[in-house]
Amino acid sequence: MGTGKGSAEQQDVSAWRPRVSGVVEVFHAHFTEYAYPMHVHEAWTLLIVDDGAVRYDLDRHEHGTPHDTVSLLPPHVPHNGSAATPHGFRKRVLYLEGTRLGEDLIGPAVDSPDLRDPVLRLRVGQLHTALSRPGDELEADSRLTLIGERLRAHLRPTDKAVVGTRRPDPALARRLRELLDERVVQGVTLDDATGLLHAHRAHLVRAFSTAYGIAPHQYLMSRRVDRARRLLLDGRPPGEVAAVTGFYDQSHLTRHFRKLVGVPPGRYARTAKRQWW
Repeated sequence: MGTGKGSAEQQDVSAWRPRVSGVVEVFHAHFTEYAYPMHVHEAWTLLIVDDGAVRYDLDRHEHGTPHDTVSLLPPHVPHNGSAATPHGFRKRVLYLEGTRLGEDLIGPAVDSPDLRDPVLRLRVGQLHTALSRPGDELEADSRLTLIGERLRAHLRPTDKAVVGTRRPDPALARRLRELLDERVVQGVTLDDATGLLHAHRAHLVRAFSTAYGIAPHQYLMSRRVDRARRLLLDGRPPGEVAAVTGFYDQSHLTRHFRKLVGVPPGRYARTAKRQWW
C-alpha cells in the first residue's frame, strides 16, 4: 500500500531507504481516516498492522489484516486500502525489489496474500527493528533472507520442507567465521559473503547458526564488543572506541555493549578502574 496525502490529524508517517540490498523503502504510518485509491507498486509490499486493521481489494477480491497476519502484495497488481476499524490503523511496510522473491510467486501471492503465521509475523517485526538501527545491516539482511525463505515456503508448497531444516555444513560455517574474523571492523554484507564463499544466502546463515549456535551478526557484534572492552580498559573514551571497533556510532556501541556485558561502556570503564586502583 502506497503513501498518500491527508490532513495532519489523519496521518503520522515516516519513510527511509536502509542500506540493505533489495529493500526499496521502509514505510511506517498511522492513518485514521485516509483511504488509498486503487494503485500499483513496482516492488513487493510486505505489510504488518500493529493496531487496528486494513481492508483492501486485490485482484477484485476483498482481504483483511488482523494482528497475526503478514500480508504480501505482489508488484504490478492493483490494490486499495482503508481502515477496517473506527480508530484507523498503524502499519509497518517493506517494499522489496522483485529479485528478493521472484516473479513465479506473483500468482500464488494474488491467490493468498494474507499469511497467518505468528512466527513469520514476529520475525517481520524484528526485521523492522533492525532496519531502524543504523549499523545493524547484517542482522537486517540475515533476517530478511530467512523471512524470504519462509514466504516462499508458504507460497510454494514444494519449499515447505526447507523451513526449519538445518543441514549441517561445518566447512562453510568455518569459512564464514574466518571471513568475519578478518573483517571485524569493516564488517561484511551477505552479498559479499555469498559471492566470496559461493553459497546461497539462506544456507549460509543457517549453516553458521547450526554450527556455532549463534547468528553471523551476533558473532560479529560479540567480536566487536570484545575489542571495545580491551580498549575501554586502556582508558580510551567510548566515542573513540566505537569508531575503531566498527560500530556505527557511540549509541550503536552502547546498545550492543549493554546487551552483552550488562552495563554501558562508560560505566564498565569506570568500574574497572576502581577495581584496579
